[in-house]
Amino acid sequence: MTDQRPIAIDIRKVIKRFGDFTALKEVSLGIRDNEFFTLLGPSGCGKTTLLRMIAGFEDVTAGAIYLYDQEIARLPPNKRPINTVFQNYALFPTMSVLENVGFGLEMQGKSRAEASRRAGEMLELVQLTQFAHRKPSQLSGGQQQRVALARALAPQPRVLLLDEPLSALDMKLRKSMQIELKHIQRETGITFIFVTHDQEEALTMSDRIAVMSAGEVQQLGTAREIYEHPRNMFVADFIGDTNLLEVAVDRIEAGRATCHLGGGHELTCDAVDGVGIGARVHLSVRPERLFLSAEPEEAESLRARVVENIFIGTDITTILDLDEGPRFQVRASNSDRGNRRVFEPGQSAFVNMERGSARLLVD
Repeated sequence: MTDQRPIAIDIRKVIKRFGDFTALKEVSLGIRDNEFFTLLGPSGCGKTTLLRMIAGFEDVTAGAIYLYDQEIARLPPNKRPINTVFQNYALFPTMSVLENVGFGLEMQGKSRAEASRRAGEMLELVQLTQFAHRKPSQLSGGQQQRVALARALAPQPRVLLLDEPLSALDMKLRKSMQIELKHIQRETGITFIFVTHDQEEALTMSDRIAVMSAGEVQQLGTAREIYEHPRNMFVADFIGDTNLLEVAVDRIEAGRATCHLGGGHELTCDAVDGVGIGARVHLSVRPERLFLSAEPEEAESLRARVVENIFIGTDITTILDLDEGPRFQVRASNSDRGNRRVFEPGQSAFVNMERGSARLLVD
């Protein structure tokens, strides 16, 4: 079913140049009302530049940006119904938490009483009411992050921009704040546009993700679509762990491509547009979609030798070399329920592939 929500931010063929350097190359995106949308990519890919252009902190070289059908390129930042939460929370150290949250409202002309009432509502939303009269220095990093979020939400913006706001937090706190942010977004109904280089963060929170590289959108889709059906090598490699295998396409029949890789091994997978017979491309297989056995158990089974086992708590990753072929990694849950045998280094094993797990990539 097609999503019928209106488009909150419409980015149309936007280009951004800094001198001779082109930071964004005709980027087009439609971000929906009440959507948690993430711009994901490595440093220097253009995601923060795009966020700053939406906020009005950077000019548009070419193209246009619309906010609910109104072009905003010439609208100054303080006239846009958009707020931003930065990596540096920039809280006023001499003000209380309540005063920090209400400050922007007073600058908009609200009375002190009205600003204080609204600030109190926002602190309740982020579960910090009991800290209203403390100074920012008396709060933890996670609490300061929530104060910055409350301050940004207080004026009731139509769109909230978040520029890697969790990057300074430790791992456990980051995970809890990911869930908290998604909860707040759903409760307020505000469109969130989140920038991060952390793919797990993006997968956890987002309704949709735009994966960016070198100033271009490589793929746009839901977390599951991007993870399970990566379009190209960059997306497959950047989102999670995968086995990237160089293959040659031998034949295509009934929508299935038969490919061979080093050592005479053969695999089949769904064909994709743009990849024909004779093409030398790459194939992606997620390590959790593979399992090991002493004898072949699936149609796609490859003989290999175990190199090492890596214990990472929740999972065990096994590294294997195919006979005269490439290296594989296979991941199994650290659980007795699967009753899967653990093969030791030097032992032979078969790498079994779940049907549909191999993805042909348009390099």
